[in-house]
Amino acid sequence: MNSPARAPRRRDRLRNVGRKGPGAGLRDNAREVSRRVPRKTPREVLRRPKTRAALNDAALWLLIAWPLATVHDVPLLLRVPAAPLLALAAALSRRAPLAAAAVPAALSLAATPELFTTTFSPALVALCFLLGRRAEHVRASIVAAAVLCAAGLVSALTLPGADLWDWFTLVTTVVFAAVLPWLLGRFRRQQYELQSAGWELAARMEREQQLVAERTRLRERSRIAGDMHDSLGHDLSLIAVRAAGLQVSRGVDEDARASAAELRQAAADATERLHRIIGLLRQDTTGLPQDTPETSSETVPELVGRTAASGVDIVLHRHGNDAAPDAPGARSVPLPPMVDRAVHRVVREAVTNATKHAPGSRIAVELRREDDSLSVRVRNSAAADAPPDGVPPALESGSGTGLISLDERVRQLGGTFRARPTRDGFEVAARLPLTPGPLPRAPSDTLIGPSRSQEELAQARRRVHRGVVNVLWIPAAATAALAALMYGFQIYTSHESVLSRGTYDTLRIGTPENSVTQRLPGYQYDEETRPSGVPPDPADTDECRFYRTATFADSPLYRLCFRDGRLSTKDRVTRERTNRDRDDR
Repeated sequence: MNSPARAPRRRDRLRNVGRKGPGAGLRDNAREVSRRVPRKTPREVLRRPKTRAALNDAALWLLIAWPLATVHDVPLLLRVPAAPLLALAAALSRRAPLAAAAVPAALSLAATPELFTTTFSPALVALCFLLGRRAEHVRASIVAAAVLCAAGLVSALTLPGADLWDWFTLVTTVVFAAVLPWLLGRFRRQQYELQSAGWELAARMEREQQLVAERTRLRERSRIAGDMHDSLGHDLSLIAVRAAGLQVSRGVDEDARASAAELRQAAADATERLHRIIGLLRQDTTGLPQDTPETSSETVPELVGRTAASGVDIVLHRHGNDAAPDAPGARSVPLPPMVDRAVHRVVREAVTNATKHAPGSRIAVELRREDDSLSVRVRNSAAADAPPDGVPPALESGSGTGLISLDERVRQLGGTFRARPTRDGFEVAARLPLTPGPLPRAPSDTLIGPSRSQEELAQARRRVHRGVVNVLWIPAAATAALAALMYGFQIYTSHESVLSRGTYDTLRIGTPENSVTQRLPGYQYDEETRPSGVPPDPADTDECRFYRTATFADSPLYRLCFRDGRLSTKDRVTRERTNRDRDDR
């Protein structure tokens, strides 16, 4: 049942809803939610990566589009569509930097076959720098530059009024307005990669320091566990022995004998539990399998025979005093126990690494015993899918702790250890003295293998060094090659603009222009401008052409003038030296 006191309240709520309209509740909820959600300040909005990227792209567009309104060396018909095209290029400079750099290059080539324009050159320089900074691969950029030079060559050979000098200007523009900024961008990218590699190396060193601290703690725990096992285990064993003696002694009643038996059993159980606890404490501090104890009595020949029986191509060679131990009358002096176990450990670890990292390879084990030392060498050939030269298999595919532990074991016995790649595989060698001697210095890490972090940092440094060298020598080499090409073309055009004296004498006034042109050289003295310092052309002439009298001769020149399609005048003119000629010389 509804309470009579609640009825007026319900009617008041219904009346308020009727006054506000059917959507009043939704509007009130929206206002409440908007009040609860905190509004972001303009500074927080500007800190968003997408907002900052958009603002940077807009600033880039303003920078490269500014010459459109201030410089007028390009027709208005091309400047109007260039503004949105440059905006598109600024937007594509992050996702497709090569396409963005192609926009000002295409606009410049459409404006002039020389490619150089004051309007689009800033955009070409900026976007080519961003292309080198943001593009990961360089092959596409090099191909694009080659295609641009090839397109300029085609334009110079096909467009009316264009010649090879326009193409030389295009190549010069490509070198200094495209290639040089691109190289600077590549250098900046490689410098950033070097900085990133340095920070990554620092972070990796911090992690390694943490690992060293953890290993130190584990070693200390293992040492404590060993001390507990040696002391408590010995004491518990003595308690069990005394309890057994009390159990069988005379004059002891049955209750005392039963208590002694329970004490002996409790001591044995405590010893077993202590052994299990010590095993758990040592579990994190050793990389050796638990089923291969160090006190194995297996010899090296037995190890080689067992490995060969499993299908591995392995052979054992003995040299020195122990070359033929099975020969009649031969006596083999046993090795010291620690040396014997160390030699077995070296051979076993080397054979294990060879079968793991180079399956199917041939393994050769060599033992050379002398009067005061024993040398062991294990070599294996490379497998079909062997790693690159200079990278030890145990370091490239494994952790490398096996070789490090071998080095420490051999060093503790006063010997030397070496593990290195060879031309056709890998080699592990050790030399152990048969008599105790002073411990040698701990070898550096280079005997086992270089640090991967150091290799990455060295590679980043080499890339930055190559970037600096490329920034210097590529433009210099391109400029030198272009200068040599232009000089060669100048010599060629000078030689091809010489009109021989015999041909000049055979030309007759009134000869049709087509007939005269067939006997003239392929080039004139100056294809574009009138030579300075020559006398004025005769009156009533349509065109005058100038030709050299000899290669590299600027004066005198042959002048041929045409009117109404026929040769009207021919003469030999002498150039007067002007200020321009004096400056050129």
